[in-house]
Amino acid sequence: MIKNIVLAFSLLLTAFSSYAQQVRRFNPDTIRTIVIDSAVNIKSHQLNAQDFIDATVRDTSFYRAFRNMKRYSFDAENRIYTYDKNNRVDGKIYRKIKHTITGHTRKTAYLAKRDSGNVYKKNGKYQLYTVEMFDYIFDNAYNSDFSKGDPLPGSDGKNGSYKDKLKLLIFEPGRKITGIPFISGKTEIFGPDMRQYYYYEFARGKYLDSIPVYRFKVIKKPSTSDGDIMIREMTTIFDARNFKILGRYVDMKYSNLLFSFDIQMNIELNRFDDELLPAKVSYQGNWDIPFHKTERASFLILQKDYKAEK
Repeated sequence: MIKNIVLAFSLLLTAFSSYAQQVRRFNPDTIRTIVIDSAVNIKSHQLNAQDFIDATVRDTSFYRAFRNMKRYSFDAENRIYTYDKNNRVDGKIYRKIKHTITGHTRKTAYLAKRDSGNVYKKNGKYQLYTVEMFDYIFDNAYNSDFSKGDPLPGSDGKNGSYKDKLKLLIFEPGRKITGIPFISGKTEIFGPDMRQYYYYEFARGKYLDSIPVYRFKVIKKPSTSDGDIMIREMTTIFDARNFKILGRYVDMKYSNLLFSFDIQMNIELNRFDDELLPAKVSYQGNWDIPFHKTERASFLILQKDYKAEK
């Protein structure tokens, strides 16, 4: 039983963790490129809370932005830090990468590649499952995941892989995700059983100094016990002109006798040639499972200079 849970969470909870105190690490980023003008009376904008909920749950463009990377050349700069039990940096990974595509030929050139500290096992794999899975999903070192034209998350249904469930949690939050021990129902934050634990906040502002946006924040009520929920906050940034999702920040925490985690993740998109594509992914946090090393890590992935395939 414990072995199965370890495997499930090593593959699924790339962003999940546990640590006794909140620590400001390498990139505690919470959508800082948003400048908020004011709170929004959504009725005056002919909107209601359900409009934002429906848009959050039904949106597929946020996930498709990552799939659409396969059609572009771009530059990436990735920083990964791992930490020891005293929260001191014990491993560093830095990559500056140029991805190019001509016709059906894809090439990856490392412009800079530096590792230091406790990063790899003797077999060449990463020390931490968290780093390996994050690398698999976002950096594709072991598998070119976003070049396969795979289906949207959750399309494999109840028996979908843990990788698929991870995508569902990151890219389509708010839905119930089956197959995660003890917490499947806690991901359905807009469902009738979970709504009672949250406040909704609405604001408007500017993204990248020019794009008018709405900020829809789902945040736990002060009276809510940590044991009743998993997602403490989920903030989604909508383009006010077309209601496309431009960014998402998620803060998750949960603990029981078998596992615990405490993480924050931020993903931002930007428009290139009239197409939304990933611009920034940042993460920090820890997760802990009995008989398995506690994992502490932070990431910052920047992608820019997209050019369409010729």
